[in-house]
Amino acid sequence: MFEPVKIADNVYWVGAVDWNCRSFHGHSYSTHRGTTYNAYLLKGARNVLVDTVYAPFADEMLERISRVIDPSDIDYIVVNHVEPDHSGALPVISQIASRAAVYSTARAVEGISSYYPGISVAETVKTGDVLDFGGRQLTFVEAPMLHWPESMFTYLPDQALLMPNDAFGQHMASGFRFADEVDHGYLMEEAAKYYANILLPYSKLVLKKIAEVQQMNIPIEIIAPSHGLIWRHEPMQIVEAYVRWAAQETEKRVVVAYDTMWQSTEAMALALTEGVESAGVDVRHYKLGVSDHSDVMRDILDAAAVVVGSSTVNNGVLPTVMPLLHEIKGLRPTGRKGLAFGSYGWGGGAVKEIEATLAAAGMDIFEPGLSAKWCPGEDSLTACFDAGKRLGNFLNNG
Repeated sequence: MFEPVKIADNVYWVGAVDWNCRSFHGHSYSTHRGTTYNAYLLKGARNVLVDTVYAPFADEMLERISRVIDPSDIDYIVVNHVEPDHSGALPVISQIASRAAVYSTARAVEGISSYYPGISVAETVKTGDVLDFGGRQLTFVEAPMLHWPESMFTYLPDQALLMPNDAFGQHMASGFRFADEVDHGYLMEEAAKYYANILLPYSKLVLKKIAEVQQMNIPIEIIAPSHGLIWRHEPMQIVEAYVRWAAQETEKRVVVAYDTMWQSTEAMALALTEGVESAGVDVRHYKLGVSDHSDVMRDILDAAAVVVGSSTVNNGVLPTVMPLLHEIKGLRPTGRKGLAFGSYGWGGGAVKEIEATLAAAGMDIFEPGLSAKWCPGEDSLTACFDAGKRLGNFLNNG
């Protein structure tokens, strides 16, 4: 039932499709389109399995492997990344392929022994090390903090195939395995969301690693990540996108994200949005109580300005606004213009908290935050409209 997919000569996708996955990383990242856990079988005089799958999908992976070789004939298991969605089936496959040697970076050893007591790493590798598996070779490239300290890439020269684990992926379940087989808009939307919610804080390291690989002057014809679709047609398109995102390049767009108690802050948000629109600038408007903060972060990824609002409650922001501020502070979308707004009753506090968070994330505060006591009157709404228009005009002239 579970068929492998040939992606190159003697190279097979033997992973698993998780159609029902709707959240990741402790529910901090929504996955509306599901995901895949990609593992790759390299067949030869000796056989190599590069990464495994999340433990509940071990049987699916094993069935796919068994349609190519007997799983007990696996000679090497490469662990590019210890996170359980990629290594969870390691105990099962290690028991079946009992003579298989496990390869990983030195930093992965502690994680493997902690998650899977009894499994030992036979060989630790570093950038430039080579594994010969019966006349074919694999080259390893350490990639610390892309996105864990022990992460690495594995490269198969004879197929110009890069297996970079959590780099260049997407959370996207599909009946297809290749990027050129699915809608390009959906694909890049998920790739951007993946970068925004996982790799954005490591952008300087992303640029450094891409430059390092480019300096190695190795041909890359296929990029096979650990989640989502495989890039076989113009694979450098995703690398070029990563360079743009990692360089924090933005487009002329404003994200307005807020929540409200009794529609006062909402009225301000609508006025701000209309002001931006009046300047002819694209704006994305999110009410956080009914929106997904992972989707908001995707739009923040390439937006030039971020406007966040909240009613004040307990001298701070609403609980529905806090998750977005937490993500902004941790993911650090730097170099954008930031603006805070909100309503309050007898005491304020939300606007100051929002401003402080935007500044801590590396944003430039466009102008002092906008506050309205109780219900905003005509003057307050006009001030919001004008601020939105000034922001839009600034982006037009920037």
